[in-house]
Amino acid sequence: MNLNDLLNTQGEWLRGTGPDSDIVMSSRIRLARNLDGFPFSHWASKKEQEEVLKKSKEAVVSLKKAKITMSLDIEKLDQIDRQFLVERHLMSRELATDTENKGLCVSDKEIVSIMINEEDHLRMQVMKSGFDLDTAWEIIDEIDDELSELIDYAYLEDFGYLTACPTNTGTGLRASVMLHLPSLVMTKQIQKVLQAITKLSFTARGFYGEGTDASGNFFQISNQVSLGHKEEDIIDNLKRIIRQIVDHEKAAREALLSQNRPLLEDRIWRAYGTLKNAHIVTSSETIDLLSLVRLGVDLGLIQDIGRGLINELFIITQPAHLQKLEKKKLEPNQRDIKRAALIRQRLGGR
Repeated sequence: MNLNDLLNTQGEWLRGTGPDSDIVMSSRIRLARNLDGFPFSHWASKKEQEEVLKKSKEAVVSLKKAKITMSLDIEKLDQIDRQFLVERHLMSRELATDTENKGLCVSDKEIVSIMINEEDHLRMQVMKSGFDLDTAWEIIDEIDDELSELIDYAYLEDFGYLTACPTNTGTGLRASVMLHLPSLVMTKQIQKVLQAITKLSFTARGFYGEGTDASGNFFQISNQVSLGHKEEDIIDNLKRIIRQIVDHEKAAREALLSQNRPLLEDRIWRAYGTLKNAHIVTSSETIDLLSLVRLGVDLGLIQDIGRGLINELFIITQPAHLQKLEKKKLEPNQRDIKRAALIRQRLGGR
C-alpha cells in the first residue's frame, strides 16, 4: 500500500459501528516507549536518531501481531502529504513539523500506527470504532509484548517505562475516547462536565488532540498521568468517566427531543439542506454543519445516509485531503468550492 491508496479506503475507526457509536466516535490506546542505551529523541544526535529509526523500523515491519502495510520516512514527504496523515489521525502535528529522521508505520485498515522519533522513540497507537477501549488495549498489548522481544526498552524497576515527558513515565499509556456531545453543548452543560473530569485528573482536547479546540462538538477525553497506575486501572477509570458522560449526553438528547423538538429538527434539516446544496463552504462551517447532521442520523431523524459516511466526511473535507483528491495545491477559496462539490456528491445533492 502507498500513501495515495488511503484516499480510497476508510479507516476502521471511522466506520461508525461498535458500542455507543452514536456518541463515541472512536477509542484509542497509545503507548510511549524508548530504546535502552539511546538519549530521548530531542536530546539524541542525528547519528543516534538515524540508528533508532533504522532499528525501530526493522522491528516494526517484522511484527506478526500487526500487518504493517506502509512504512514512511517523513522527511521524504511533502507538506500536503504530511498534513494528510495528521488529518487521518495517523501521526501528530509535531512529527509533521520536525521531520528529520522521523518515521511512520501503518497497519491494514489504519488500526495500528507507530511513530518513530517523535517525543519518544516509539509512539504506537491502536484506534477502534465506538466505545471499545478493551479491544484496543488487547491489540496494543500484544504488539508491545512482541516488540519487547525485538527491542530493549528503557525501563527501571522503580519507575517503569522511561519517557521524555514525566507524566507518561510508568506504563507510558495514554487512553482516549473521541466523543460527539452536541446536546450537552446546546443545553449549556458541557462546561460543568469538563470541569468535573479535570478534577478527576482527566483532560479534554479537540478533534486533533493537544492544543486544538473542540470543533464540531467533538471532545477527546484522556488520562493525564501514567506513573503509579496499572494499565488496566487507567483504562477502567476512563471507562467509568466515559460511561457517565455518554449517559449525560443521552439524557440531554432526550430532553431536547421532548422539550424543543421543532427547533432541533429545524436546525438539523437546515444543516442537511445547506450541505446538500451549497457551492462554497469553509472547513469550519462544514464541521459545524456535519455535527448537526450526525446528530440527526443518530437520533433517527435522517435515515437516508449512514453514520460512517458522515464520519468520513469530517476527514475527507479537510484541506490536505481535498488537495490530494485534486492532485494539486489549492488556494483556500478553491478548497471551499471543491469541498462543497464533494459533499453534494456524497450526499446526493444538486
